[in-house]
Amino acid sequence: MSTDPETPVLSGRRRLEPAARRAEILAAARRLFGEGTYASVSTSDIAKAAGVARPLINHYFGGKRELYLEVVRQMMIVPAPVIENLPDTTAEERLAISVRHWIEVVERNEQAWLTAIGPEAVGRDPDIERIMLEGDEIAADRVLAAALMSDVTEGREELRAMIRSYGGMLRAASREWLVRGTLGRDELRVFLTDSILHLLRVTYPAVLATRSDGRRPPASSPSSA
Repeated sequence: MSTDPETPVLSGRRRLEPAARRAEILAAARRLFGEGTYASVSTSDIAKAAGVARPLINHYFGGKRELYLEVVRQMMIVPAPVIENLPDTTAEERLAISVRHWIEVVERNEQAWLTAIGPEAVGRDPDIERIMLEGDEIAADRVLAAALMSDVTEGREELRAMIRSYGGMLRAASREWLVRGTLGRDELRVFLTDSILHLLRVTYPAVLATRSDGRRPPASSPSSA
């Protein structure tokens, strides 16, 4: 008997490279978890939607829980190519492009995103909490790269902490957009872009100023009032 993991693929399905097949399973799982909940979606449901036999899910992911965690990870972590392919332009434009890309990804995967940040996920599962923390750390590095500030050393940890906090605000703002409807898409884009620019150009220098004796925050900072 063949041990080829593609052997159980349902009749009529084309043979794919492992990476492509894995991506198909992930796409099906992302859609189903977005439409339902972790408890309501079975591996059989995912296998049927992906057009594969259930053992193939275990082969690629180990099981339903591991697959769900990978879906959450995809939603939380900005892919490196997004930053690597930014144009050689100003930090403002690079950050604006990054925010637009993030909004487009969330819009395409709205239900999966809401599931990933919803009450079923947040604060109840240590593995999901770990993924979110990991995502915030990676996002901090990628925001610095987009802003052409990867080499910053002074106050670096404070700056990364502020960017991680911005990530929490970003998740809350996405709920205002998608769930409450209190922010439109363009309003969200402006809010997120201006907020990160203000953090890097005004808030970060103001925080640095508090570390030096005899210095006051810049006059443009609200904290100097």
